[in-house]
Amino acid sequence: MSSTMPNPFDAFVVSLEQTGPPPFATPMLRAVWHGLRGDWHAAHELAQAQDDADGAWVHAWLHRIEGDLSNADYWYRQAHRPSRRDDTRAEGLEIARMLSESIRAD
Repeated sequence: MSSTMPNPFDAFVVSLEQTGPPPFATPMLRAVWHGLRGDWHAAHELAQAQDDADGAWVHAWLHRIEGDLSNADYWYRQAHRPSRRDDTRAEGLEIARMLSESIRAD
C-alpha cells in the first residue's frame, strides 16, 4: 500500500460526495453511508440483516434519524450503548470512524 493512501475513515468521508461507498466498506459501513446520504430504507435493510452489537448500534441510530426514539432506545440496549439524543450526523460519523478503525486493524 502507498503511504499516501488515505486512512479508511477519511476515504469514507470523501465517498459521501461520490456515487457509492468505498470498495472496502463492510455492510454496516455501507448502511451508515446510505444513512448519512439520506437513503434510510437502504440503510435500514442492511442494519436489519446484521445481528450483532454493531448492527444494533446502526439500527438504533437509524431509528433516531426516523424519529422513532422508543425503537432507537430498544436498539441501543441491544448494542449495549447508552441512548443518544445529540446530533445524528455526528453519531453517524462516530459509528463510521469506529467501523473504519476495525478495517485499519486488518
